[in-house]
Amino acid sequence: MPDPIRQAASVAVFCGSRFGVKAAYTEAARATGEGLARAGIRLIYGGGKVGLMGVLADAAIAAGGQVSGVIPHFLSAREVMHEHVADLTVTDSMHSRKQRMFAGADAFLVLPGGLGTFDEAIEIITWRQLRLHDKPIVIVDIDGWARTLLAIVENAIDDGFADPSARALFSIATSVEAALAQLRTVRTEAASADIERL
Repeated sequence: MPDPIRQAASVAVFCGSRFGVKAAYTEAARATGEGLARAGIRLIYGGGKVGLMGVLADAAIAAGGQVSGVIPHFLSAREVMHEHVADLTVTDSMHSRKQRMFAGADAFLVLPGGLGTFDEAIEIITWRQLRLHDKPIVIVDIDGWARTLLAIVENAIDDGFADPSARALFSIATSVEAALAQLRTVRTEAASADIERL
């Protein structure tokens, strides 16, 4: 019997702890927070109040949404923990942060960000390639932001280090609206992956 299709109940969002140079990035983070809250989808994010992370969380909270933050102890001062996030978890490492975010999410959105966002996106895509999960991953390509990230995948395929099927491990949305639409129909995993294997 196939897994049921439903709207995602919770979504992990990866994005920058800086604002970036384009106003479109900030607007996308704000629209994502608001959109998740209005859809009744819990936001899981990196726990900070700076940069796009802070905009994302502030927008979700202002719109009455549920927000869960996960931040490693050593970043709690640098990224400034968000004092208005009621459900905030402090972990002992970056890896345990990603495990916690993974475990609570039905799907993943990748918004504009820097090296940390690249790291999170590539790792969650790799876990899917290894069949540790089958949760949807949507790269939100705002104003061409994701071209470098997507080029990494294409270069790996061209150079023979990845199979062309790697392109199917994630989808691409060119707007927040398109990304949120994809969250309305996700498959529930028959069993969650054991996070200790990640």
